[in-house]
Amino acid sequence: MEESKQEQEIISKQEDKPVIAQSSPKQVRFAISAFYFMQGVCFASWASRIPTFKALMDLNDAELGSILFALPAGQIITMFFSAKLTTHFGSKKMLRATAPLYAIALTFLALATTGWQLAVFLVFFGITGNLCNIALNTQGVAGENYYGKPIMSSFHGAWSIGNLTGALIALGLVNLKLGMYTHFWIIALISLTNVALNWKKLLNYNKPDTVMEKTKFFTMPQGILVLLGVIAFCSMATEGTMFDWSAIYFEDVVKLPHNKAIIGYASFMFMMASGRFLGVYLIGKFGRKNLLQISGAIISIGMALAVIFPNLIVAIFGFMLIGLGVSSIVPMVYSIAGNNKKVPAGKAITMVSSIGYFAFLFGPPLIGYVSQLSSLRYSFGIISVFGLLITFLVIKIKAIN
Repeated sequence: MEESKQEQEIISKQEDKPVIAQSSPKQVRFAISAFYFMQGVCFASWASRIPTFKALMDLNDAELGSILFALPAGQIITMFFSAKLTTHFGSKKMLRATAPLYAIALTFLALATTGWQLAVFLVFFGITGNLCNIALNTQGVAGENYYGKPIMSSFHGAWSIGNLTGALIALGLVNLKLGMYTHFWIIALISLTNVALNWKKLLNYNKPDTVMEKTKFFTMPQGILVLLGVIAFCSMATEGTMFDWSAIYFEDVVKLPHNKAIIGYASFMFMMASGRFLGVYLIGKFGRKNLLQISGAIISIGMALAVIFPNLIVAIFGFMLIGLGVSSIVPMVYSIAGNNKKVPAGKAITMVSSIGYFAFLFGPPLIGYVSQLSSLRYSFGIISVFGLLITFLVIKIKAIN
C-alpha cells in the first residue's frame, strides 16, 4: 500500500494544518493502524480467492489477466476527484464513509457468476478501495505528525500484517469448505465493527480554508526522478504480480491442491510485512543505496528459484525472498525523492509515484497475456529481470546515501 499522487496533493495542503484530537496519541495510532490492518485483510480476502474465481468461471490466463485490469481501472476512475473529496470533507469523514463501502464491495465479488460480472464488481471494488486508501494515507500522515515520531512505516506494516492475516483466514476457510459469499461477509462484518469502534478516535482536520490548487494529472519527471520512478515501477510490478498471481502459480506450476495454494501468497506477505517492520534497522545498517541494490538482487534470486525449481519448499523460500526484497524499496525511493534538493518534496514524490503506479495497472494483466502465449513460469521469469534492473539503476544514481 503506497502513497499516490492524490495523497501527496492532500498532504501538501493539510499536513501543517491544526487538528482537533479527542484521543491520546497512542489511541490515535492504534485506531489508524486498525484501519490499515482491515484494509489489508479485505484486499487479501479477494487476492487469495483469485484461483477459486479462475476455476469456477473456467478462465484461461489471458481472460483472467483482462479481468484483473478492472480493479485498477476502478482506481483510475476516482483519481480525478478522490483527492478533492478528501480535502473537502476531511480524511476522518471519508474513512467513516468509504471503509464500510470497501467492505461491502468485497461481498459483491462473490455474487459474480461470469467474467464480465466479476469485472464490473472489481471496478466498484477499485473505486471504493482508492477512496479509502487516499483518505487513510492522509490520516496516517496526520497521525504521524500528532504522534511526534516517524511511525508511517508501522502503518504500512499494519496493512501488510492485515494482508497476511487475510490470507491465513482464507486458507482456513477454504479448507473448511466455506463458500466465498460467507467468507467475504465475515470479513465485511469485522471491518464494519472496526469502523464502529475506532472511527471516533481518528484525527479531525479543521475545515480547509483554501481551495486546493489545480495540478496536472501527470508531470514529466526529470533526471534522477526518472530513474527512481523506474525503480518504483519494477518493485510495484513485482508486488502486483505476487498479489494477483502467486496463489495461481502454486496451483498451476507448483501443483499444490486448490485448498492449499494460498500458501504461496501467505509466504510472500509474511516476509513483506517482516521486512517493513525491519526497514528502519536495515537502512541504518546498510544505507539506502546498498539496501536497494541488495533488495533488487534478492527479488531476482527469489523469483529465479521459484521458476527454476518449482517444488513446494524451494518455491515457498523463493516467494519469501521476493517479499523481503520488495518490502522496503518503494518507501526508500519515496524518501530519496522527497529529499531531492532541486524539486519540492511533494512534487518529487508525485512524479516518482506517477511512474510507479502504472506498474499496478499493466503488470498483472501482462502476466496473464504472456502466460497464455507461453507459460506462467516464463511470465514469472520475466519479472525476475525487474530485480536485476533495480540493482543496475541504483548503481547509476550517485545521490543516494
